[in-house]
Amino acid sequence: MSAMDLQLNPGLEGKNALVTGGSRGIGRAIVERLAASGMDVTLTYVSNDEAANAVIDANQGLKITAVKVDVRDSEASRQCVEVMAERVGTIDVLVNNAGIIRDNLLPMLEDEDLEAVFETNIEGVFNFCRAVVPYMMSKRSGRIINISSVSGEKGGRGQTNYAASKGAINAFTKSLAVELGRRKILVNAVAPGVIETELSEAVRDIAGEEITSQIVLKRYGLPSEIANAVWFLSSDLASYITGQVLSVDGGFKM
Repeated sequence: MSAMDLQLNPGLEGKNALVTGGSRGIGRAIVERLAASGMDVTLTYVSNDEAANAVIDANQGLKITAVKVDVRDSEASRQCVEVMAERVGTIDVLVNNAGIIRDNLLPMLEDEDLEAVFETNIEGVFNFCRAVVPYMMSKRSGRIINISSVSGEKGGRGQTNYAASKGAINAFTKSLAVELGRRKILVNAVAPGVIETELSEAVRDIAGEEITSQIVLKRYGLPSEIANAVWFLSSDLASYITGQVLSVDGGFKM
């Protein structure tokens, strides 16, 4: 396929994607970007029915299905994947986006703060990868994109638990890429900087200009800009990229 053909047809139309944490913020932008490319997209969400239904209502005509599941629950994650596979046949792209933040200075972090972040941000990725990989291996094809964070590589005050979880995802991504490369399954991560979402609102409100002064482009990122990176890594345009952590951060802390 020529470069021009790839630009016109990046290979996503008619394929199936699963996006965890896809009802709001970056996750919603990813769902909408992939669905607009002709994919049948299943999104997971943990509790907010209204937000999940809003994604579907705002994208009439696109193939989007919402499933309530807690990514921390390995059995529920497995069942979610199994039901999706029965419905659509194959799972071509998995985007592990579900994640939470519990920021605080280390002495003030409670056990529950550690457990909630590690279980959601790390175990959630393990649960869905473990459930999806057999389907991808059977067809010797697939893309896994894990949503990491600039915090996984650049230190941030009050983010020891969150940074540790994202650093783990970076390492996990590289190891899984090696493990699955022979089966023609590509595994990459996207590491957003400070993005205009509900998740980062408290940090942006407190830090304000202190943050933007550390960003080369002097502005916060948009969810759509992360979604575009995920779309690229999902497409045939990224057919020779695996084991990479793509920073989409506007030059944060350079």
